[in-house]
Amino acid sequence: MPKLIRWCRWNSAGFMATLAAAVALVTGAGVALANSTTGSAQVANSASAKAVSASTTTSGIAPAMSCSAVAQLDLAAAVPGLPFEITSATELAASANTLGSWAACDVKGVIAPQLHFEIKLPETGWQANYLQVGCGGLCGNVNVTSAPASAGCVPLTTGAFAVASSDEGHYQGGGLFSTDPTLRADFGYKSDHELVQAAKAVIKQYYGQAATHSYFDGCSQGGHQALTEAQRYPTDFDGIIAGAPANNFTALNTFSHAWTAQSVYLNGGPATLTNADLADLHKAVLKGCGAPADGIITDPLSCTWDPGTIQCATGRTSTSEAYCLTADQVTTLRRIYAGPTDEHGQLLYPGYQLRGSEVNWAGIITPATATANSGDISFVRETLRYQIFDSPQPALTYKDIKFTAAYYKKVMRLGEGMYDATDPDLTAFKKAGGKLILWHGLGDQHIPAVGTMAYYKAVEKAVGGEAATKTFARLFLLPGVAHCGGGQGPDTFDALTAITDWVTKGDAPASLTTKSADSSGNTTASRPVYTFPYYAKNTTGGPAADASSYTPVKSTAEAALKLDWLGSFRSGYETVGNWVGGRWVVSKGKN
Repeated sequence: MPKLIRWCRWNSAGFMATLAAAVALVTGAGVALANSTTGSAQVANSASAKAVSASTTTSGIAPAMSCSAVAQLDLAAAVPGLPFEITSATELAASANTLGSWAACDVKGVIAPQLHFEIKLPETGWQANYLQVGCGGLCGNVNVTSAPASAGCVPLTTGAFAVASSDEGHYQGGGLFSTDPTLRADFGYKSDHELVQAAKAVIKQYYGQAATHSYFDGCSQGGHQALTEAQRYPTDFDGIIAGAPANNFTALNTFSHAWTAQSVYLNGGPATLTNADLADLHKAVLKGCGAPADGIITDPLSCTWDPGTIQCATGRTSTSEAYCLTADQVTTLRRIYAGPTDEHGQLLYPGYQLRGSEVNWAGIITPATATANSGDISFVRETLRYQIFDSPQPALTYKDIKFTAAYYKKVMRLGEGMYDATDPDLTAFKKAGGKLILWHGLGDQHIPAVGTMAYYKAVEKAVGGEAATKTFARLFLLPGVAHCGGGQGPDTFDALTAITDWVTKGDAPASLTTKSADSSGNTTASRPVYTFPYYAKNTTGGPAADASSYTPVKSTAEAALKLDWLGSFRSGYETVGNWVGGRWVVSKGKN
């Protein structure tokens, strides 16, 4: 295949705007996310090691029919058991294509019963590549040009890829759709498998030949979609990149978010911490963790700084010159850094906020004022009311979550088989030749990166150890980077070339180079990111903003990570079963 243009910087404001809109739908009035850090992080995918068709040239594979003819295609029976229709096919000029400077046939359609999708088919330059992109939050709209992991800068400037995305089967951003069993399943695990089949059928008709390379790219809910595909449908994609995956969806949106909400609003009262506290708190954490001069904690899992060390002395209050914490603030922070636990001290979600992420909490974990709502309150509400129980519970709020083993059993009964993608046994994906790049910002304020570390370690155990895992899956942790981009650390990187080289040449990525840029696109800092459990340390004494100053150092904290949590990752998809001996005993299924 021709040389692909390297990643450019994507407009993360598009993703954050989508997130803000989703929160607004949930809250009615909307939760202010203006203070949330925005920035950029990119990823995309590659595909199989199959050779590109002999008809491929630098000018690409030409279409076999006109765009207008696509609209007339009757594909209702093209994929057995998957009725779908093309609703429109229109010419898109290169100047109007935000994916790149290539003209496209813009195809829209519906998969029964109401899974809406869009496919952009390059009219020139196509190299038999297919890229499917995920969505964010609870989805609810089709947005090929602003997917969570590649918003505004999909690496398709040459028209080498046909690109598709869907609304995951519903067209509103709240959780009401989950009251319908079919729509619940489409969102939970079916929609991407259905879309890839329909899209490939359309591609084959339009070009007169099938796509030979298939990719998936997603972050957040898109990362959850990515891991669902690797686990349930291991032959759908040859290369998958999963960023900040919300794969432990049920426990994340109930126990994790409710825990931080109940921690900030102690005893249902006003918030103990607001956005105004975060800058001073962050400075104290950096000092307590011994952060370098650039203010980025590269190995936050190893930092155990206790907020009690800066509790205000009796009779003192915090000032800008001498920042200190109230007793309630100390309690709040200790809970946030510890994660949700039951009555026996066992984690109910495999993760917790890492030290150094504080500035990124604004609008999500902490509210603008003590009486305002945080984003966490909204995230919990939709899941709790409409997604995890057999019937709607419209009166429930984050205050109703009980952090007990019994309540965990009640909540997880549906979610573990419907919404979650926690199966660590990726043997089938590995045997199919699939390659997986996992990545996560260590400053993630939505989905704690510890959960992705725990999942990766579970994969290692399931497939035969660290060496066996690295032959097909690797995890990269980005210091200081917030949810799907932004934050304090360099967050722009080229994962497309990394995974393409891996699947087509066998060149597994030992590191990725992350960058920061100014408003003009000029690089202001660069830093390598190494495979888990290694991190980049400035061992040369060179400039902190220069990637050449860093070498890999093994994190003993990451290597030794062991989480004792109630829903420990286990093999199999949980569909039906009984609670026996503290865990679900279930039958396995993939439908």
